[in-house]
Amino acid sequence: MIRLYIVDDHQLVIEGLIAVLEKEANFKLIGTATTARDCVTFFNTNTCDVILMDISLPDGSGIDLCREIKLKYPNIAIIALSTFAQGSYMQQMIDAGATGYLLKNADKQEIIEGIKTVVKGNPYFSFEAGKIFKATQEKQTHAPLLSKREKEVLRLIGDGLTNTAIAQKLFISTDTVDTHRKNLYVKLKVNNTALLIRKAIENNYLSSE
Repeated sequence: MIRLYIVDDHQLVIEGLIAVLEKEANFKLIGTATTARDCVTFFNTNTCDVILMDISLPDGSGIDLCREIKLKYPNIAIIALSTFAQGSYMQQMIDAGATGYLLKNADKQEIIEGIKTVVKGNPYFSFEAGKIFKATQEKQTHAPLLSKREKEVLRLIGDGLTNTAIAQKLFISTDTVDTHRKNLYVKLKVNNTALLIRKAIENNYLSSE
């Protein structure tokens, strides 16, 4: 028996999923939530095998919720359920620990197949989501994907500015700058400023956009 839980802020979506899932003999719906907080509260005293999780929730991001649930309960498989058809959202959910991604226009068979696939520990994308994700990955170079803010910080590091000077220029805290610097070290696989700048030059990150 596969125990399922649904997190979505639209009751109609929940009801539609229930109509699909209750017809499957090996599926058991153990609960639903319309907010991230209700989901977290539920899992303080309960568990399940698979969560179908919306990305956009009224009290937070499904990406953050996914990360929190996977940190606390790594054995629970999570399938993102979203109208967001951008590869960036898919990657963020995968990075947060999701094993699958379903667009909300996925058909019944894709939903069922997705659940059965991720519960075995295997990744699953609905057909349309899979095409988008593959295309997004093919467009990316071998260079790590940096956020706009990370690129700004990196260019200022390349200009020789200190964390304090960068913070003043970008109107952010020095702690935030330090966090961006550490993230850049990780993404570019370096451990000092000299190597960071060298990698930035190699990947043309220092050119203005």
